[in-house]
Amino acid sequence: MSFESALGRLLRPVRAGESHLAWKDSRLAAPRAFALASPAFEDGGMMPKRSAGSGIGDNLSPPLDWTGVPGDAAELALIVQDPDAPLPRPVTHLIAYGIDPVAGGVEEGALAAGGTGAIQLGRGSFRRVGYQGPRPVAGHGAHRYIFQMFALPRLLHFDSPPDLATVVAAMARAVLARGQLTGRYERP
Repeated sequence: MSFESALGRLLRPVRAGESHLAWKDSRLAAPRAFALASPAFEDGGMMPKRSAGSGIGDNLSPPLDWTGVPGDAAELALIVQDPDAPLPRPVTHLIAYGIDPVAGGVEEGALAAGGTGAIQLGRGSFRRVGYQGPRPVAGHGAHRYIFQMFALPRLLHFDSPPDLATVVAAMARAVLARGQLTGRYERP
């Protein structure tokens, strides 16, 4: 057994928890819901290895599809967090905004840093910009990756890639609807 696996097993009971997910922030509550899905994995299912982080997989953001977004939405914002990380707060793997609500989806890899198009990226945990795939500690057990998408009535604008607190504050009390998808990933 490697040192990392031994440490992961030791830390198994330590989890950040769901209470600090963006979804749980009362300022991001919404009167309606919409469907968020991925053709790469089922809700609650295991994410493919190609979506896992660098050094483990190909670090490709999974394709996403959505339906039922309100017609008056100007844009969608997406936050991906891991509430099972052995840290005080969930790890934020992605902040993306400027997503076209009528597009109905994004292709695999569309949420990488340096991409082109209207989608803008914020800074996740450890100041990383763009999609950072699952890299749970080996032996720590399965982690959940919560894809939280928010429909907004106006476009967000930031002068530099925003962090989670900045994005949540900008979206506060303005969410029209929201959708959620959970993927899982585990390293033995």
